[in-house]
Amino acid sequence: MTRKSKPKDIIKKASVYAAMIVIACGMALCYQIFIFENSFAPAGINGIATMIQYKLHFSVAYMSLLINIPLCVLAFVFLDKPFAARTTVFTLTFSVALLLLQFKVIDLSFLSYKTDNGTSTILAPIASGVINGIIYGAAIRLNGCTGGTDIVAALIHKKWPEQNLVWIIFAMNTGVAIASYFVYDLKVEPVVLCIIYSFLTSQVSDTILRGSRQRIKFEIVSHESEAISKEIITELKHSVTVVPAKGMFSGQETEMLICVVQKHQVVAMEKIIAAHPGAFAYSTVINETLGNFEKIRYNVFENLKKK
Repeated sequence: MTRKSKPKDIIKKASVYAAMIVIACGMALCYQIFIFENSFAPAGINGIATMIQYKLHFSVAYMSLLINIPLCVLAFVFLDKPFAARTTVFTLTFSVALLLLQFKVIDLSFLSYKTDNGTSTILAPIASGVINGIIYGAAIRLNGCTGGTDIVAALIHKKWPEQNLVWIIFAMNTGVAIASYFVYDLKVEPVVLCIIYSFLTSQVSDTILRGSRQRIKFEIVSHESEAISKEIITELKHSVTVVPAKGMFSGQETEMLICVVQKHQVVAMEKIIAAHPGAFAYSTVINETLGNFEKIRYNVFENLKKK
């Protein structure tokens, strides 16, 4: 490693850990403002900790440490070490921030969302589910997680790769939702709130993880492949792969164009295809692209000019 690259690597790693600290504080704030004051348990292991706090007044911050420290040690041993380190930083920060809020070292009680008659408690899991969904997605994109259920699921998947993580996490969250009925005075409302929270958290985090990576792949069959290719390259700034093809009904030789574009470029691509009435095309959604996708090199335009 060169001397020039070392400071950059250090700054990059430091920025990742700083981001984990910031989002962990955000989650602690979300728990204090929306969850604790509205008598429902969120998903996962923190949901169990929340129910214990409700019944026994034992802080979620302490329970989170008791549960997550052994899990983080197991993650260091059996999983990826950078993943384990970032997850450890998140869980420690979450617990410390939560303690500061609960003991009112930092008093933000004026921000707490709670209604006297409980008629608007539905907004608490909606707000906390969206916020924590963003935090979950951000933590995973930083090659870490929020601890608890995610570590358990990862360890199970490591041991039994054939198991589906989605169903493992779903089973854990279902257990929390059922248990909340008995913890919160045999009421159905906490169960519903837990389900709403779990659903929104899952949907938002999935959007964060997959939505930004999704692209649209077009496959176009046309005798005007060269003209269509030039328009795609010049207007959309994406290259095109040409594959020889044959129409089995007509028996004619033709060509098929393959091109992957951004979601916001779909309308522009459809206009290009519509300008060539003989073209046939279909599109599919792809979850992720690798390699040189974002833009084509300058020499592609130079080659087009020479033609």
